[in-house]
Amino acid sequence: MSETIKELTCIVCPIGCTLRVTMDGGKFVSVTGNTCPRGAKYAETEMTAPRRVLTSTVKVSGGHLPLCPVRTKGDIPKEMLFEAMRAVNQVCIPAPVSIGQVVIEDLCGTGVPLIATREIHSV
Repeated sequence: MSETIKELTCIVCPIGCTLRVTMDGGKFVSVTGNTCPRGAKYAETEMTAPRRVLTSTVKVSGGHLPLCPVRTKGDIPKEMLFEAMRAVNQVCIPAPVSIGQVVIEDLCGTGVPLIATREIHSV
């Protein structure tokens, strides 16, 4: 098979190590440049099954603000971001809203909840 090397910057901590990831036919082979084991795990995940935390806003009815910022409580598969955004865009929650309040229990079957990240008071 053909071996490829990809360079990426680790985002696990503020150091920002430059990682060199070796792949062979789409399979993870090795990583260099990481100063900790978390960098190696990040590189493998990023190259084989990338995941992201989704941040957005949802509509609020009866609140002092029209929108409430939200985020997923964990990461979701990168390929599901657009599907997840379509689901988020359909949501309208009633005020009051508390920080950490679950807006969607299981976002698109990922097992990851969508939570509010700001308090919204009723008017």
